[in-house]
Amino acid sequence: MRRLEIEGAHLFTPVIHEDDRGAFLEWFQGDRLAETVGHRLNLAQANCSVSRRGVLRGVHFAEVPAGQAKYVTCVSGAVLDVVVDIRVGSPTFGRWEAVELDDRTRRGVYIAEGLGHAFLTLSEQATIVYLCSQPYAPGREHGVHPLDPGLGIAWPAGTEPILSPKDAAAPTLAEAEAAGLLPLYTDCLAYYDKLRDPA
Repeated sequence: MRRLEIEGAHLFTPVIHEDDRGAFLEWFQGDRLAETVGHRLNLAQANCSVSRRGVLRGVHFAEVPAGQAKYVTCVSGAVLDVVVDIRVGSPTFGRWEAVELDDRTRRGVYIAEGLGHAFLTLSEQATIVYLCSQPYAPGREHGVHPLDPGLGIAWPAGTEPILSPKDAAAPTLAEAEAAGLLPLYTDCLAYYDKLRDPA
């Protein structure tokens, strides 16, 4: 696994075994992830999202604690997957990093608790599956507007993003910070330490 520039985000590129029958790969390796991040991913929920071209979902995050870590991969089609550091006080606060996930490279992204997540569908249709450390809890889930000029995410040109009403009404990063919705970096670090040493 390769650590991305934002602390708490990692990219996994699997070995794909191909022959005339097709292909086989291990798209998630719990031991390898635990070795990389210092603790196991508590599997509480597995989600599947099917989107047509231009659908933009996010930027989503959950309150910390307990937050919601995610391990995301694209099983069909292609998406631009974006991790956003929304942890107030983080050295990379307000920065984002994008990776393409598709059904050719079969890469996966680990996103730690407290980070924001979004993706844009690049193919005619894409199916994303992701493992979550906590179940969905509507009262603790929040969003930041993915087209916030303050974030300046470089979404691909030539595509008119399709947002849900909820995502279209999400606050900017500055508005979310002023409202006290964003996780604190110190709280996230304390939570990561607790996950590494639950005793």
